[in-house]
Amino acid sequence: MIHPDLLISVATLAGAAVLLVSNRIRGDLVALLVVLTLLLSGVLDVGESLSGFSNPVVIIIACMFIVSEAIVHTGIAQRLGEAVLDRGGASESRLLMLLMGASSLVGSFMSSTATAAIFIPITMAVAEKADINHKRLLIPLAAASLISGMMTLVATTPNIVVNNVLRERGQEPLSFFSFTPFGLVILALAIGFMLLWGRHLLAARRTTVKRRQERSIEDLLHRYGIDQRVSLLRVTAKSDLIDRSVARMQLGAHHHINLIALHTITDSGRAIVPARPESVFHADDLLVVIGTPARIAEFAAAFFLETMELPDDPALRRNFFQVIGVGEVMLTPDSTLIGKSIREIRFYSQFQCQVLAIRRKGATLTTHFADQPLKFGDVLLMGGAWDDILRLRRHRDQYLLLTLPQDYHEVIAARDRAPIALGILAVMVGLMVFDLLPTVTAVLGATAALILTRCVQADSCYKAIDWQTIVLIAGILPLALALEKTGAIALVSQTLLALVGNSPPLLVLAILFVLTALVGLFLSNTPTAVLVAPMAVDIGLAMNVSPQACAMTVAIACSAAFVSPLGSPVNMIVREPGGYQFADYAKVGVPLLALALLATILLAWVFYLR
Repeated sequence: MIHPDLLISVATLAGAAVLLVSNRIRGDLVALLVVLTLLLSGVLDVGESLSGFSNPVVIIIACMFIVSEAIVHTGIAQRLGEAVLDRGGASESRLLMLLMGASSLVGSFMSSTATAAIFIPITMAVAEKADINHKRLLIPLAAASLISGMMTLVATTPNIVVNNVLRERGQEPLSFFSFTPFGLVILALAIGFMLLWGRHLLAARRTTVKRRQERSIEDLLHRYGIDQRVSLLRVTAKSDLIDRSVARMQLGAHHHINLIALHTITDSGRAIVPARPESVFHADDLLVVIGTPARIAEFAAAFFLETMELPDDPALRRNFFQVIGVGEVMLTPDSTLIGKSIREIRFYSQFQCQVLAIRRKGATLTTHFADQPLKFGDVLLMGGAWDDILRLRRHRDQYLLLTLPQDYHEVIAARDRAPIALGILAVMVGLMVFDLLPTVTAVLGATAALILTRCVQADSCYKAIDWQTIVLIAGILPLALALEKTGAIALVSQTLLALVGNSPPLLVLAILFVLTALVGLFLSNTPTAVLVAPMAVDIGLAMNVSPQACAMTVAIACSAAFVSPLGSPVNMIVREPGGYQFADYAKVGVPLLALALLATILLAWVFYLR
């Protein structure tokens, strides 16, 4: 007779699967309902029901979200994207290979979803620059981001889950780079397929439909007529500005110009910095100022400043806009600023941003507005450091931050700390590769080091972690424990063993791969790994087939979610910008899945079965 606890566990699994597939209840809430059901039914005790929240797998995954944030925060991912733009040119084939290769490399150390999110705007920019239909690039990008999960132990959650199953059963775990040969071969096959056939199944090479772009900084400056009023001045050795502070000079009040930024001496050498009241002028400083030509000429003559040509180098402009930004704010009806002038408010002292222009009832004021009373509905163009512009959001009682230009998404907060972040990542990988420390200890240490060295801001760590994913995994892990404790996993394993009989090992691996892929059509990759990996390892042990080969097959199949947009968040986030239909995923996903199956079985035979 079947034990009631087994029926409760299976019913809980079925209910959770239905709720996750229907997407009517958030995944984390489903996980909490699973925990509550197992707890109240008595299938698991309190410690067992909550064991998922203390599982090393959950800690590792949470830390890897922070590692991912550090990779973005220090600009490592963005620089790879810029390299793709610089080296790809107008060749679609070269761009496709570079995009897929770069996203797979970055995704080896961060989540596939985050990797795809970083590379989507890069891909769109590449497509527009090369006059290529972006539909031919975005699904290949998604595929490469999924394949990145096959590259290293920490690249995706299922890898960690299957490795944990091996440890629990007393088997030798997979090493950090055990996955790499599988990932590299499947990536090479995927790139080859996309080059020869896949991209042609998605769309024509060019499209006549132009995508709607966000405004850039230069667009905003042009809209307000500011771009014609920007000048670059150099402080000569005999200038009276030398050793004086910005606050002392009162450039706005006395000379009617805005000093936006300086290229001046800093602790790390000369660099672009925002103009702060405490900033001091030095010889050979470069000043970026905004004003009428007449006012700027008077200022330059009075202080022996040399007028310089504005550089036309895109890289220099990009570096400048990494530091200095603009944004539009609109006064609210209840704002206490209404009726007061910019000078009366002492706007810069209060908000650390300069008002560059005012848009009022369709008219633009770029000069002589400092003493005009502000009115409801006025839109102010603000300029300053990005941190100060973003801080404007705190004053919602005064105004609304209407527009941030697209350049904001490309701002790298800690560019100079990229070498430090790379060094920490290298140490983390070394500790895991040579098994000097447990994986959870190495990842925790790397996370702490990244925070202490300010490669990632401590406050942003909590925002970087996808808590819904963390709670989902922590709630599903006890369900796997319940299925094992009640004998459900053993029952399914025995049923599968009866079906496969005396099948050769390669056929067993193929069946496990297909089974995992089918379950992955309805569940995300993490619950799939949690449920299938224990059965796969048990089948391997029972049939005297390498349990490492079985675990690796499940892990690779979990990441090979190419067929449906529902199979992975990676597929979902490219769907809207790409304008894809379900059929688009199937057309390229089924062949890719078949190639991944063949590569996995062949490599598993080479590494584990020969």
